[in-house]
Amino acid sequence: MKYLLLMYADESIAPKIPPEELEAVQQAWYSLRKEAKAAGVLISNNGLSPVANATTVRIRDGKTLTTDGPFAETHEQLGGYFLVECKDLDEAITWAAKIPTAKYGSIEVRPLWDQI
Repeated sequence: MKYLLLMYADESIAPKIPPEELEAVQQAWYSLRKEAKAAGVLISNNGLSPVANATTVRIRDGKTLTTDGPFAETHEQLGGYFLVECKDLDEAITWAAKIPTAKYGSIEVRPLWDQI
């Protein structure tokens, strides 16, 4: 089954990482991607540009409305994702817990619908 691991965190945290800790953080990300690839679960992953670059689209009364920014004001923003193939939810949760963002943000685990 495929799962989308959505990474949420406060965007203001990353720029505050001290330079002496940055290499360890980058290594943690590199190691996770390498481990997930080696395990055969990683399908895709990527980060998102800052929420200031987001546009929200709605259709109301047949008209397309756009708003700069996310749908709702929150303290945490969607910052990226991992798309993984796991045998079950427990395995997906195990991989979600390895994502460095889980230490200061949250990871939402969402199963994808099976396509017919």
